[in-house]
Amino acid sequence: MSWTLKRTRTLWIVPAWLLMAVILAACAHSSALPKLTLNVMTSGGFTAAYNQLAPNYSRESHINLVPTYGASMGGASDSIPARLARNETADVVILARNGIDDLAYKGFVDPASITDLARSQIGMAVKSGAPVPDISTRAAFLNVLLSAKSIGYSASASGTYLANDLFPKLEIYPQIRSKLVRIESERVAAVVARGDVEIGFQQVSEILPIPGASFAGKLPEEMQRTTTFSAGIGRMSTKKKEAARLIAYLASPQSAPTISSTGLDPVVPSDQKR
Repeated sequence: MSWTLKRTRTLWIVPAWLLMAVILAACAHSSALPKLTLNVMTSGGFTAAYNQLAPNYSRESHINLVPTYGASMGGASDSIPARLARNETADVVILARNGIDDLAYKGFVDPASITDLARSQIGMAVKSGAPVPDISTRAAFLNVLLSAKSIGYSASASGTYLANDLFPKLEIYPQIRSKLVRIESERVAAVVARGDVEIGFQQVSEILPIPGASFAGKLPEEMQRTTTFSAGIGRMSTKKKEAARLIAYLASPQSAPTISSTGLDPVVPSDQKR
């Protein structure tokens, strides 16, 4: 196959097929260029919101977001504190505020970068199809605990509060102590869905996405513990500007409706002006 360039005065006329080939080659080269990558560690409470927000941000920013999931605290080997202690890479860290403050104190997170994203409350899960008990009052809540054959709680922020603070102070603690099951490295609602525990407690945002489990309701107000989830920049990150932009996006009014849809209360109201 042959082709020619024709000159008219000072203009070169290029065959259309050749022009298209050049354009396609340029596009292919551009798409083949490696994207900037940010490593993001997020705890379970903010996971559903992050998983919905990340793809849109990645498309708009042309930054590849690589997530790692783990608990905000606890002794599990895959918890965020344990990962950072092993020097795993994190440009952005998202977890419960008391956990991220502790990481900042230990030098893993830049304290000046910490930004609150959302607030979360603790709820109860039952297996789908099982009766959904009322836990809206203290008396009803205590009755459900007494009636349950087994009670699951997480190894992260919500479970730490339940196991160390709430449950031991209940007058029925001696009767329920042997039924308590600490769940590590897995969603409590997933364990409930399998039938391994009858009821389970965790952040509402961690219960809602789990198939096979039903959200029964939040703890009574006088027993509730609100957890703030916050983001910060990993101290060893070499991409601090890009990490700061991601955190600003997660904390923006633009992200608030998505955060709300996952059972969290965004710190920035969705109607706030930019």
